[in-house]
Amino acid sequence: MEKKEYTIDATGKRLGRMATEVATILLGKNEPDFAKNVVAPVSVKIENVSKLDISDKRAEEEFQTYSGYPSGRKVETLGHLAERRGYDEVVRRVIAGMLPKNKLHKLRMQNLTVTE
Repeated sequence: MEKKEYTIDATGKRLGRMATEVATILLGKNEPDFAKNVVAPVSVKIENVSKLDISDKRAEEEFQTYSGYPSGRKVETLGHLAERRGYDEVVRRVIAGMLPKNKLHKLRMQNLTVTE
């Protein structure tokens, strides 16, 4: 099967709208031969993520991780994460949250390329 390449320019787009579009492509739901148990032969490249339209309310949204140990919960806002790791990490986490958590999750995320 031939791998399709998609390029998305994020300039002026809302984070959630763009992320749902990318998640749909990575899942392969925009193709007529969609199958849940197969990784779609696609490659998605997102450009200019630093020019995304992120509202102040959305910048206060929290990402949390839990290590499994007592008092192992860490909370970080989207704005702080963008300062610390860059907007590409924010976009990756939002898209990763929209994909199913199964054995194909990592393979689907490898088809995603994000550039500032």
